[in-house]
Amino acid sequence: MTSGEVRWEEGQPGVLRLPSGRLVRGRGLRRPLDPGAPSPTYGVYLLGKRPPEVLWESHWLRWPDFRLPADRTAARAAFVEAWERSAAERVEFACAGGRGRTGTALACLAVLDGVPPDDAVAYVRGHYDRHAVETPWQKRYVRNFAPLGAVSR
Repeated sequence: MTSGEVRWEEGQPGVLRLPSGRLVRGRGLRRPLDPGAPSPTYGVYLLGKRPPEVLWESHWLRWPDFRLPADRTAARAAFVEAWERSAAERVEFACAGGRGRTGTALACLAVLDGVPPDDAVAYVRGHYDRHAVETPWQKRYVRNFAPLGAVSR
């Protein structure tokens, strides 16, 4: 890591270590952020309506609760950008509860990081939250999510 890089520390609440060593944080916006916790440098917010303003750079994906992203092409682009930035920045994903939409997005990041799509939900449940990815269609979305370099399905 160079002196300009800012990353999460492994073991902090919500921090997921991807197989490559990249660290990303998932969280639920309903729970207040611990005042002593570091802020992200980039956040992706997965909500049905525009999120509150934050002090760091962020991206909003319109994604209603218990559903899938409204624009799957935009979602993929946001996931790829977040995955790339996570090599040197503190990237977080958040929805209201931090499980369904956040878990689905983290599972897609795991696919981008090399986890086979059929194993990505189990990976996130084992390393982030055992209740992550809440609905059958969210699980199917992850299974059908194409790895980097693959043709989209």
